[in-house]
Amino acid sequence: MQLTLEFGGGLELLCQSVKIHNVQVDTPVKEEKLTMKDLLSWVRTNLIKERPEMFMKGDSVRPGVLVLVNDCDWELSGQLNTTLEEKDVVVFISTLHGG
Repeated sequence: MQLTLEFGGGLELLCQSVKIHNVQVDTPVKEEKLTMKDLLSWVRTNLIKERPEMFMKGDSVRPGVLVLVNDCDWELSGQLNTTLEEKDVVVFISTLHGG
C-alpha cells in the first residue's frame, strides 16, 4: 500500500531529518486491512533511525504527538484501529517544544 508519511515539530530528526516519506507498506499476513497499529510498528522498524522512545511508547505514539490521517485527528477515527487506504497521508507532529 502506497502511503505518504510526514514528520514535523522535531520528529523529522528521528528520521535522518527527512520530513516527507513516500513509502510502500505491505498489509500484514492474515489481515485484509492495514491499521495505524500496523503502520506504527512498520515506522519503528523501517524509518526511525535513532531514539524510537522519543516517538513511541508501547504500541502507540508518545503523549504529545499529534497524528493526522488525511488531515483528520486520529482520535476521531479510532486511533490504533484506524484503517488506512491506498495513498493516505499520515502526519506526525510533536507538540512538545523546549523553551
